[in-house]
Amino acid sequence: MKTFRTTCVAGAIAISGLATAATPSDAQAQAESRARQIVSTLTLDEKTEQLLNGAPAIPRLKIPAYNWWTESLHGAFGPGATTNFPQPIGLAASFNDRLMQDVAASISTEVRAVYALGRGKPNPNKIGGALNTWSPNINIFRDPRWGRGQETYGEDPFLTAQLGKAFVNGMQGPNPTLPQVIASPKHFAVHSGPESTRHSADVWVSAQDLEDTYLPAFRAAIVDAQAGSIMCAYNRVNGEPACASQSLLVKTLRQDWKFNGYVVSDCDAVVDIHAHHKYAPDAPAGVSAALKAGVDNECNGATLSNTPGLGERYKQALARGYLREADIDTALVRLFSARLRNGDLPGLAERSFPAAPAINSPEHRALALRSAIESLVLLKNDGVLPLKAATRIAVVGPLADARRVMRGNYSSGQTGPTLTVADGLRQQFPAAAVTLVPFGPSITDGDPVPASAFVAPDGSPGLRASYFNLEAGSATDVGKRRFQPKAFASHGVTQIDSRAGDFPEAGAVTRTVWTGFFVAPETGSYRLGLAGVKGGLRIAGREVTLAKRPTRWAEPVALTQVDLKQGERHALQFETESGAGAPPGMIWKRVSRQPLADLRAGVQGADAVVAVVGLTSDLEGEEMPVKVEGFSGGDRTTLDLPADQRAYLQAAAQLGKPLVVVNLSGSAIDLSWAQANAAAVLQAWYPGEGGGQAIAQVLSGAANPAGRLPVTFYRSAADLPPFDDYRMAGRTYRFFSKPVVYPFGHGLSYASFRYE
Repeated sequence: MKTFRTTCVAGAIAISGLATAATPSDAQAQAESRARQIVSTLTLDEKTEQLLNGAPAIPRLKIPAYNWWTESLHGAFGPGATTNFPQPIGLAASFNDRLMQDVAASISTEVRAVYALGRGKPNPNKIGGALNTWSPNINIFRDPRWGRGQETYGEDPFLTAQLGKAFVNGMQGPNPTLPQVIASPKHFAVHSGPESTRHSADVWVSAQDLEDTYLPAFRAAIVDAQAGSIMCAYNRVNGEPACASQSLLVKTLRQDWKFNGYVVSDCDAVVDIHAHHKYAPDAPAGVSAALKAGVDNECNGATLSNTPGLGERYKQALARGYLREADIDTALVRLFSARLRNGDLPGLAERSFPAAPAINSPEHRALALRSAIESLVLLKNDGVLPLKAATRIAVVGPLADARRVMRGNYSSGQTGPTLTVADGLRQQFPAAAVTLVPFGPSITDGDPVPASAFVAPDGSPGLRASYFNLEAGSATDVGKRRFQPKAFASHGVTQIDSRAGDFPEAGAVTRTVWTGFFVAPETGSYRLGLAGVKGGLRIAGREVTLAKRPTRWAEPVALTQVDLKQGERHALQFETESGAGAPPGMIWKRVSRQPLADLRAGVQGADAVVAVVGLTSDLEGEEMPVKVEGFSGGDRTTLDLPADQRAYLQAAAQLGKPLVVVNLSGSAIDLSWAQANAAAVLQAWYPGEGGGQAIAQVLSGAANPAGRLPVTFYRSAADLPPFDDYRMAGRTYRFFSKPVVYPFGHGLSYASFRYE
């Protein structure tokens, strides 16, 4: 693998006079000494700005800007196609800590390669591109309704601890004192929904539940794996905001566990201390409470829009006597020490970084496939699996040809080639007839429109962007350029890369108009929508939809159904109200206007039916204003499949063909009907870029399923205590005594086992 070395030079006073390379044994002490020297040269204004996730450059010391906000939950965030591994709940189903460490090490390599690519480029406050990561999520998945449970390793404290340690070890490398990438386990320490109340909730837990359930994984990550950072949560715990908790951050973390790394807040959790918890009277008092509890780095969402003056709150706290400057210095020494130890700042040891080919390399793609295979859990098999090579297969259901669902949440904008389940079956069964039967309109709809569907006005691939300044009522033409669309799957949309930096005047742009043609790949009915920006979409002169989604925490995309003919060009126009830098997106779904009739016709000649059903991370996830039946705010209100999917499965079962149900979800689903009526049931989670291939290999027998459930599959949410009750009584396999659909640890195989 090709590598190159960074030659970033810090100021003469701050760093370059300390050139002796450190050995692992003294690296920590040297880093702290050098960090103190840096801090001693800073002005108060410089100090307070460095406490934020978007730390600005200090030109006079030649210290570059640094954004601590970097995610790599199951793949690196980056500008290119990074490798997308299975969602963590799927990785947990492997029960394989060695695999987890290999996955984390691969992600770490890509994080470092992304960092090297972005070094020295503008927009330092863009998420990604740092040598630390806000992963893993080692909260306990105590209730299946929690939308972010998919990010965790399940309901068992021991399994979570072992996998969390493996992730930290893989991410940081063999020497945690000189880490490859600093891991930040989150969200310390008692945090698992509801999403709608996370900014203000006060969670009360007993000492037994705290020690036996909520803390073990964090202790393993900090004490055993020596994670260099930790993230505190939004909510209160036993009366104290987690990011101002003397009990958690001072006594447990610093005193009992001897943690000497840095603490980062969840984004705007420090703001919550005064704004929502009312634990402090105002912002200066709130930041003071956090800093004095040991929060060294404040993630503040306003940094993404380059909002100035955020450091003023700390200066006001100093002026009022809430803080001493020494308190700020302590935090900054930890932060600069981390940047020295991970190689962002030079001086401890010469560090090399992977070159761009390390990102989504063949080796990493192979590992993504292997991990996807190990994540799959065979829940039932009446002998229909594995499918024979010549089997005629009808692939049905709303997610049969869905690509975005494979990605899960917290995934990068682009990834390597990703097959749908239908694509995977076609590839795996080349001699068989694999028929895709379109589903009707569904709440799971919304895949990125492929670049091949766009044609620019001059007939070349892509679209044309025209930038305008509409201030004072006059339309000033800023510039035009043709752009090739790029997959932008983080929010299920296609990004039309604006390259705003190519126009010096781009900062004055108030409207962008994208024009060209849309070409349907086959005749049929399509649901179309615009996402990612405020604006409108017109096809053939007709207003199709109005987008109201300028941010990631925004309204679901509205989709409009239109009938299109294969090969016909339809004039297309986006009109976005945001600046040149905003990425508009177009999503679609091929659907049926008569799904049950198409189901009967499509299944008629088949030997087996593979129904791909489930949820998406646009329905279950982090703090989303989703309000549809079964979902609220990112969480679930029921364990059922969506009603249209349940009815569709029942209709498919009546057609007399063996029914194989493949469920895609990040949480437990009530699959009792499938257990009673389907010939086979496979839980596939959100399996990443190798998911379509992995599912096909397991269904064909090319791979032997070996995954086990890391969570209990309950029959009903009515069997559980209230969602916001954090007591463990009546939850998880350890404390739940009622009948379940599938127990924790359940999973079948094609092999026969005998214990003697």
